[in-house]
Amino acid sequence: MSAFRLFAGVVAVFATVSPHAQSPQDAVLRGLSTVTVLSKTAEGRAALSANLTVTAGIQTGAIAQPTLLPDAEQRGQALRDADVTQATASQLADALGTALGSAYVARAHALDRTHYTVIADSVTRALAFAQFTSGSHSNAGKYLFANGTVDGTEAVTAQQMSIVTGQGGSTDPFGRAYHLPGGSSNGNRFGDARLFQTAPELRRFTGRDSFNMLVDNTQYLRGPVMDLTDSPSYPSGHTTYGYTVSLILGILVPERYPQMIVRGAEYGNSRILLGAHYAMDVLGGRTLALYDVAHLLAQDKAYGKEAETFQATLQQAKADLTKVLESACGKTVAQCATEDTSRFSDPTAVEAFYAVTQTYGLPVVFASTATHTEDVASLAPEAGYLLTSAYPSLTLKQADDILTDTEGPGGGFLDDGSAFGLYSRLNLYEAALRASRLQPK
Repeated sequence: MSAFRLFAGVVAVFATVSPHAQSPQDAVLRGLSTVTVLSKTAEGRAALSANLTVTAGIQTGAIAQPTLLPDAEQRGQALRDADVTQATASQLADALGTALGSAYVARAHALDRTHYTVIADSVTRALAFAQFTSGSHSNAGKYLFANGTVDGTEAVTAQQMSIVTGQGGSTDPFGRAYHLPGGSSNGNRFGDARLFQTAPELRRFTGRDSFNMLVDNTQYLRGPVMDLTDSPSYPSGHTTYGYTVSLILGILVPERYPQMIVRGAEYGNSRILLGAHYAMDVLGGRTLALYDVAHLLAQDKAYGKEAETFQATLQQAKADLTKVLESACGKTVAQCATEDTSRFSDPTAVEAFYAVTQTYGLPVVFASTATHTEDVASLAPEAGYLLTSAYPSLTLKQADDILTDTEGPGGGFLDDGSAFGLYSRLNLYEAALRASRLQPK
């Protein structure tokens, strides 16, 4: 069986066993909905303005980033990141290190755009469930915030629409802010026009994508490879996918957890370099992924039957993946994890890159959360499972304390004091490094 068919079958099962799926989805949508009221305050309008100017500057190169590769090579990586190999996660496995990454990709990779090989059914199942959960929430957000629909045309329920209207928000926040509302000529038919549609200029660049095709980035924006002209921008589905997969792979191979978190950040940043997304889209996708995965790791019953046994699913996946990787590498995973000459092998460069992706320099919107550290154990205690699932010698309280101590800057456009907003300021890279140092030798 190809992995593509296996993945589709798994999703079909998950879609039918989650009677309370709307509750987690609505919680995610409420958390993301702060974007719909930004135009109502001076701070919000400043953030919207910076969202366009900063992101456009990064895309053209006018604003330099401390990326993991030289500029031309990093843009080539962005082209390779444009494809989503859902069933295998192979495009993100390079952060496992030179030895483990090669072993993984040799056994799980895309054969073409619809067929894949898989490393183990248990690994595919764990990845598929996490991806289905966060991906469905991301997709729901795109259309709700763009034009109040499920799919661009079918209206959402009154209850879901109240997530926006109940706080005086407006749909199509980016289209309105950047003078290209839904339905405009050269804009997005549904709303929330993307960066390549609103930026004053777009840098074009060429390279080879993940299928070794010579392309330029506009072919992944306006077609023919991928057409995003009528796909709403917020939040970034690719970033949601990238962080979700990176978290799962990091938990399965905890020796490489910090590097996997950085790979998720790089994957999201690729969407900016490509011209597909704004910084706010990327930050929204990251926050959504961390929030959903934490709740899955906490085996939150609201996420359905599969969530109630997700830790067992992960343990089986870890055992199967470890067996495959050690057989290929010829040593223990821990030993093979140290064999790395990739772009993730320089801790200074990795830390500098990850730091700029924490906020992308966007201004404070919520002053009330900008001036103090938010206590994870009080506000979102399940967040600690993001660490304990990889580093089981930690207690949940220890993990929550580490997340609190390593928090990034507060007050961003999502950090409104809610549990969801707290996830937007977690610095999971620094937290993972600290947690790994506490593990018994």
